[in-house]
Amino acid sequence: MKLFWLLIGICLTGSAHAASTFIKIKNYRVEYQIAGSGKHTILLEAGGSAGLSDWDPIFDSLLKHARVIRYSRIGNGNSAPIKKNYSSEEYAEEANMLLDLLHIVKPVVYIAHSYGANIARHFAANYPEKVSALMLIEPASEHDVEIMRQIDLAKAEAEIARIKLDDLANGMSNQYLDFWSKRPLPDYPQIADIPVTVIASVKQYSNPPVLFFTDQGRALWGELHTKWAESFPQGKVVLTKQSYHFPQRDEPEMVVKEIIALLNRTKG
Repeated sequence: MKLFWLLIGICLTGSAHAASTFIKIKNYRVEYQIAGSGKHTILLEAGGSAGLSDWDPIFDSLLKHARVIRYSRIGNGNSAPIKKNYSSEEYAEEANMLLDLLHIVKPVVYIAHSYGANIARHFAANYPEKVSALMLIEPASEHDVEIMRQIDLAKAEAEIARIKLDDLANGMSNQYLDFWSKRPLPDYPQIADIPVTVIASVKQYSNPPVLFFTDQGRALWGELHTKWAESFPQGKVVLTKQSYHFPQRDEPEMVVKEIIALLNRTKG
């Protein structure tokens, strides 16, 4: 087991779209693509260890509705192959630098998957004037470990320790040592009163690899994100039983539909 979400195949196949463009951030090469048009600008934030190809299944469809930016964080995709202990705050700072370098002046609709959702949350809290709406797809949560411990404390501690060791061995320990060590989840007082959609999977696994993916874990995951989404003044939750950790791959039509609905809820 390499990384927690790699248990369910976090890496997607290569992009079938046009070649990426590159830009320098902190003197590192960062790949990105920008295409489409519309009154909204969407920023796509990939999951942990993933590059911009995380969004291949829905990228083209979104271009019909908005200007869309996707990129690979430093250390991922075809961006500079650096390995260091990043924090989500640093990643959020670099996302802000990207938007500035691309001369994006209007607030973006920030759409993020998995660990990327943690980055999006920090971005929204630190740069509220730059975000008009949020969509968090299967968002990584500080409460993952609490779900596991609630089911079986002893087994959970062993699984958590193994996952952390695997993460350290990968050379970029930020993904779990970062958000698992932070409390609490940023709730709406830290994020502006904007439309927020949370998409979470409660699909059951036939052979759950860790406690988190057991039936009980799935139910607790759904409850967590329902309560969290409903705590936002303009929050909405979408629970799906049709896909696992990659709704944008397993249910691209549903994700695009929810993005369009979010755009319609968002001020231009």
